[in-house]
Amino acid sequence: MATVKNWPPTGGVVNLGSSVFARSMRDQGANVYEVEWRPPARGKQELIRALDALGGREDIDEANRVALERYSSAQPVLVGIGRARDVVPGFRDRMLLHAGPPITWERMSGPLRGAVIGAIMYEGWAGSAGEAEEVAAGGEVAFSPCHEHSAVGPMAGVVSPSMPVFIIENRAAGNRSYCTLNEGLGKVLRYGAYSPEVLARLRWMADGLAPVLAKGIELSRGIDLKSIIAQALHMGDEVHNRNRAATSLFIRAIAPYLIDTGYPLSDIRRVLEFINGNDHFFLNLSMPAAKAMLEAAHGIPKSTMVTVMSRNGTDFGIKVSGLGDRWFTGPAQKVKGLYFPGFGDDDANPDIGDSSITETAGLGGFAMAAAIPIVQFVGGTPEDAVGFSRRMYSITLSENRFFSIPVLGFRGTPTGIDLRKVVETGILPQINTGIAHKDPGIGQVGAGLVTPPWECFEKALLAFAERYA
Repeated sequence: MATVKNWPPTGGVVNLGSSVFARSMRDQGANVYEVEWRPPARGKQELIRALDALGGREDIDEANRVALERYSSAQPVLVGIGRARDVVPGFRDRMLLHAGPPITWERMSGPLRGAVIGAIMYEGWAGSAGEAEEVAAGGEVAFSPCHEHSAVGPMAGVVSPSMPVFIIENRAAGNRSYCTLNEGLGKVLRYGAYSPEVLARLRWMADGLAPVLAKGIELSRGIDLKSIIAQALHMGDEVHNRNRAATSLFIRAIAPYLIDTGYPLSDIRRVLEFINGNDHFFLNLSMPAAKAMLEAAHGIPKSTMVTVMSRNGTDFGIKVSGLGDRWFTGPAQKVKGLYFPGFGDDDANPDIGDSSITETAGLGGFAMAAAIPIVQFVGGTPEDAVGFSRRMYSITLSENRFFSIPVLGFRGTPTGIDLRKVVETGILPQINTGIAHKDPGIGQVGAGLVTPPWECFEKALLAFAERYA
């Protein structure tokens, strides 16, 4: 890989690699053009051999075309709300779903432990935080990744049996995905908080919010999430950390039907006020929409398209379409960002959450150029936001047919992370995300930028070469 500064040259010296020589030549008055060169696959011979074996393969290219078409033709529609244990595949009593790859209680991060404690108390399996920890550690609860049940969850991503979940259907292929309803920012369960007000809010969401919304969704006969996402990108959202426009568009779509539900106007008013007061409400719709689209592209033999990126606060894991349900993991990274007053780097837990499914789908950090004001929330500059999006075209298979970025001339968002390109270029996917406190019970402390660990892609490429080369 090579990037040239100050190109094209008008006479002078081209410096390849180390800038030491460039400085020496400049000291002698030469006009120097620097080439930022780095070897493919970070110079690892085993990876280079794997790339050679997988490059120029028509069968792989065709598999990726199929995966992209299934993703592109997906039509995610919000069709209902149900109790998790009644609608989520494979769910059962005494089970909790969580974000990221599989993990045991002993290895769980602080925010994930906090969310598990809160969910156990919410379900009535324990009367106190101490009792809940004993239940979690005692083997009485089964833990399973959301992604293994066609579901996703932001941050800790914990889903318990009686929680209400959105039901999204891909009307092009029939597959469904699921996600809890968004609580808001700050001291909430998904960031590991479990105080009485957190649990009280969750119970109102199950008993007050969900029934009214469910009836409105039923009357609407389904709300097209793909069109809302496409519009929101043109209104300053990237539907990961900025969902203000998308949440507003959702209110416009659902409000007329809520009026016709027959519920008391006081109940409908509270529902609308709750959604209106939570700019992140649409996050829990953009995530399962992305999941439904990507799951349609999963499981295609020989496809190098990445279909899952997720983290649990301890491990970061990916899945590749052509490698089925196998996880490839590495250590979750520290997020670099902006903190709420009173908090800093020492308080932050490593990267956590299923919300990177948006980046996997060509949204979030891949679409930051569409949401330049987001840098005020996650850090960086407007130029960084544009640069991140441009950079992601180097590791993707295509430009999105439906999601576009106005500031880039309405160019389609970079879509379809190609495992081979990530390893070849050394460029890692860009993710923007929230930051949870490292200790359970505290909640959100900031937001920022992060990339996955290199190990995930290295392991996946070697496994892919072993199977298909």
